[in-house]
Amino acid sequence: MVENKEKDKNESVKPNSSSDPTCSICEGQGCECAQSENQDKNIDKEEDPHSEEKNNGEENKLEEEIETLKEEKIRLLAEMENLRKRFEREKIETIKFGSINLARDILSPADNLERALSALPEKEEHSQNIKNLVEGLKMVLKEFKNILERHGVKKIEAMDKKFDHNFHQAMMEVERDDVDEGTVVQEVQSGYTMHDRLLRAAMVGVSKKPSSDTEGDENNKNKEDKAVKSD
Repeated sequence: MVENKEKDKNESVKPNSSSDPTCSICEGQGCECAQSENQDKNIDKEEDPHSEEKNNGEENKLEEEIETLKEEKIRLLAEMENLRKRFEREKIETIKFGSINLARDILSPADNLERALSALPEKEEHSQNIKNLVEGLKMVLKEFKNILERHGVKKIEAMDKKFDHNFHQAMMEVERDDVDEGTVVQEVQSGYTMHDRLLRAAMVGVSKKPSSDTEGDENNKNKEDKAVKSD
């Protein structure tokens, strides 16, 4: 009987655990663990706006870096395309004009053949051997010009053309009244182009208006008047 009374007394002394919240960590009532956990949650809630702003700033920075890299890539691709086009253009020009010095040097034999043929008098009678030689030289000159044309070398047509300093080189002035002034009336040496590029300028004589007799008479008269006054 005495043991049952003590047992009932001890049970009446135990506190009621259902009245206070229980800590999830140590299962105590009103302990410091629960309070520190609640404080951490409140601190996390207060720091959330700052962290979002920080994340937004980092995202903007990354987007700017991405745009910069895109622009650099586009600019690099454009430069590479320009280099490729320039390389192709230089390659074509090298193929077209790589032999320009050789073409310029071999024009001299053509000049000599033309001079030799033009030096022969047309009205003079020649033997059959000379005629055959002349025909052979004409055939050689014709074949020579055909070879030049196949490689883009063409003769400049200068006679009766308006003087053009881009293709003609004036060697003399010829007084002509029947043509306009500045017209090519004489060709001293033929000119050539290679693929529309000047290979050798044509040496020509250019027409000019003849001096009138009245001007000469006036000059002579002025000279005579000066001589009389001096006497």
